[in-house]
Order: sequence, then structure tokens, then C-alpha cells
Amino acid sequence: MLVTVSTALLFAAVTGTLVWFKRVSAGAALMVWLSGFTAAATGLAGPVNDLLAAAVQAIGQ
Repeated sequence: MLVTVSTALLFAAVTGTLVWFKRVSAGAALMVWLSGFTAAATGLAGPVNDLLAAAVQAIGQ
């Protein structure tokens, strides 16, 4: 659990830094932040995977 929480927090910190320096838009930052839950394999990983897959499919059309 400790490793998964720190991974999610790491992705949150990276996302915050990218937004602060205006390297990514808010939508892209949201996708990066959400992918942290997937990488950390938290309890939210399943729903987040579904949301990211739907976003990618919507963008691809």
C-alpha cells in the first residue's frame, strides 16, 4: 500500500509541476494524473482505466 500511495503522489507532483510551468493543458494534466492511479494499481485503477480508454477512443474519432 505504501508503494502505491507514493506512486500516486509522485504522478500528482509531476502533473502539478507540468501545469505550473504551462507545459500541458488542464485536460492533458488530468489524464496524466489519472494514469497515476493506474500505475499505482490503487482501488481506483479499474474505473480510471475505463475512463482513460473512453477518452482515448473519443479523441480518436
